[in-house]
Parts: sequence; C-alpha cells; structure tokens
Amino acid sequence: MCLLLGATGVGKTLLVKRLQKLSSRDGKGDLGDLPPTRPTVGTNLTDIVAQRRITIRELGGCMGPIWSSYYGNCHSLLFMVDTSNPTQLSASCVQLLALLSAEQLAEASVLILFNKIDLPCYMTIEEIQSLIRLPDLIACAKQNITTVEISARKGTGLSEVLRWLEDTHRTNG
Repeated sequence: MCLLLGATGVGKTLLVKRLQKLSSRDGKGDLGDLPPTRPTVGTNLTDIVAQRRITIRELGGCMGPIWSSYYGNCHSLLFMVDTSNPTQLSASCVQLLALLSAEQLAEASVLILFNKIDLPCYMTIEEIQSLIRLPDLIACAKQNITTVEISARKGTGLSEVLRWLEDTHRTNG
C-alpha cells in the first residue's frame, strides 16, 4: 500500500488520476484533458497498474489529525507540497516531520513531490530545501527519501513518479 498525503489543495487527486492514465498508456502518450477534481474529504483508493498493481490511498488534507490511523501496512509514502503556496510551506514541513518520525513509517520509502512547478509564482527546489532544511531532514530520517519536482497539471515529472512507485513496490512488496 502507498499513502498519498499532503495539505488540502496541493494536487493529490489530480496526481492519482494522471498516474492512473499514464500507467494505462505504459508511461507514454498524451494525458488528455484535465480530469475534474474536488477536495477529498475522507479517503480515495486508486489502483495503478504498472508492472504490478499498486494501490494508492489518498487521504484528504483535512484528515491530517488522523493520518496516523492509516500508517499500518504502508510500504511507500508520497508526500506532496504545493510549491506555489509559501504560506502553506511551514505547515507542510511540520506534517512531513511528523510522518518521518512516526515509528510505523520507519521502513517506508518516501517520495516528496514538489508540485505546481508550472505556475509562474512557484518556489524553486533550492528555495524550499533552504526554508525547510531538507538536507538536514533527509540526513536525520530513518527512511529512504527521494524528491522530485512535478506538475500534475502539465504531466511534468509524472513518469519519474510512476518509475519510483514501480521500483519501490518491486523491492518492498
């Protein structure tokens, strides 16, 4: 099981819809029109069928206080950050710290997704790394952490996300 977490409005639902479409095309081709999305209240389960079936459990950002009740059986974690929203960055950092310090997630592989790089007002990866001291977080974490810049809207970086999921679930279960 893969958990997809992040604050409200970062683009989690659009990401899973895009990954599902991308995986059905073997990672190639046009993603087509933007699918309709609405803020997730509760949880969504989505199967991505790549080299094997990977189930992604997306939890709504408003469910942050009870995310920990979903940590069991989590092999991988996608944590999404909105690079166009600097006011949300500190809250996202606090959420990420809580996830990385959770004992149940100590063995999970983590992919931090810096989304919305297509917007003109986005913060660069360097700015974010500096603001949240990402190198220090990675050095202190028990988990194997990877980062990628993406645009769920435009499709940028999504093949990397799909490849990471395939590789992680090939080795982790």
